[in-house]
Amino acid sequence: MKPKTIEIQTSPEFEAAFKAYPRLPKKRLRYLCELIIQTAQETQGVEKLELSLKWGEPAFRSNIGSTLRIDWKRKNPEQYALYFQCSSRLIETFRLLYEPKLRFKGNRAIIFKLDQEIPIYELKECIKACLRYHEIKHLEFLGIT
Repeated sequence: MKPKTIEIQTSPEFEAAFKAYPRLPKKRLRYLCELIIQTAQETQGVEKLELSLKWGEPAFRSNIGSTLRIDWKRKNPEQYALYFQCSSRLIETFRLLYEPKLRFKGNRAIIFKLDQEIPIYELKECIKACLRYHEIKHLEFLGIT
């Protein structure tokens, strides 16, 4: 789908959060941020994307979706993650569709090693499903085909 213009609202706290990350994790998280914004621009029904801080982590929420967060943690310095609402069907569905291409932690995260090549297609499908979650949560496999 051709990218469209969407309204993006960014809080000062969102931008400030990136200053605290070491160089390599910051680079990886910035890439995820760009990928999320690009995917939002390509996703049907997404007209607005709010970038803020939730639980101290950079967070993204569309006008029709669930919150998606990204973070790197000092206790696991070799990895970073995308976090999804644990009470949703998101991770459960992604696991059925994309394991072992994607690595999961419980029912809330997709985990990446800092030196790992990211499977872009699969990840964009996951991001798209999160951004549209309230419109697709009733569909089998969240409408992912």
